[in-house]
Amino acid sequence: MQKTKRAKLEAKGWKVGSVQQFLGLSEEEAAYVELKLALGRALRQWRNKNRLTQSELAKRLKSSQSRVAKVETGDPSVSLDLLVRSLLTLGASHRELARIISQPQAASAA
Repeated sequence: MQKTKRAKLEAKGWKVGSVQQFLGLSEEEAAYVELKLALGRALRQWRNKNRLTQSELAKRLKSSQSRVAKVETGDPSVSLDLLVRSLLTLGASHRELARIISQPQAASAA
């Protein structure tokens, strides 16, 4: 956020900070959330690259379309196991999984 915009918001009484600060997350909790979001984004990209609908992917995973939607959007009920298994089902290699996990995450601002 630009300094001038931040200053104007703060002058009007708004508090500006990160999602981590807003939710009171520890560094570990924030890293875990970012990891799940990165894997979910990667899953959507792989699904689109393979020209599959959420329903088609759900059939491959023996799951439901709504569950695939939750996986892609980072729903807290989704396990890391399901995220990784879904990517492997679409053909992601161990190396590609490592790349997804190791990419620096963009800072989330509130």
